[in-house]
Amino acid sequence: MKAYHEENFPVIIVRPSHTYDKTTIPFKGRYTIIDRMRKRRKVIVHGDGTSLWVLTHHKDFAKGINGLLGNNHAIGEAFHITSDELLTWNQIFEIMANAAGAEPKLVHIPSEFIAAFDKEWGAELLGDKTHSVIFDNTKIKRIVPGYEATIPFIKGAEEIMSWFDSDPVRQKIDEEFNHLMDRIIAAYESAFP
Repeated sequence: MKAYHEENFPVIIVRPSHTYDKTTIPFKGRYTIIDRMRKRRKVIVHGDGTSLWVLTHHKDFAKGINGLLGNNHAIGEAFHITSDELLTWNQIFEIMANAAGAEPKLVHIPSEFIAAFDKEWGAELLGDKTHSVIFDNTKIKRIVPGYEATIPFIKGAEEIMSWFDSDPVRQKIDEEFNHLMDRIIAAYESAFP
């Protein structure tokens, strides 16, 4: 922005948040979580699972960014490009489980407890996913007429599972993460029966 104000450098700032495509499962452990749900094994949801999150399909993001490129009204401005669909983490797990033909066994564990076992996972949760995330897309809708995210996560989840199920090579299981999840669940359930 300094270069824009001082040198008239044509800048546009874009804030996409959590954008996904058919190859992206929105959980730590990726396909391992799907495998656990399909095998009726417990999976961890941080906190009570009610914090809000926004997942944006890459095709919806593309509509927004394409509308900004070459748009003189966008220069020198910052924009969110996200979906308006708000989902709890419980809903995200349930939608993915449903798309996978599974029934999830969710175990709610505080992010701080998870962080005690895995600092990286804990940092991701405590720094980002513990709090509700809500975006205001009014500005991009004003500058890019007709911009609207139209692909709900329920459709995105079906697309994700179709991609993973179409080739078993894509269904990678992280056994180290499996063991970590089992250890965290066992420790939490023994401490808080």
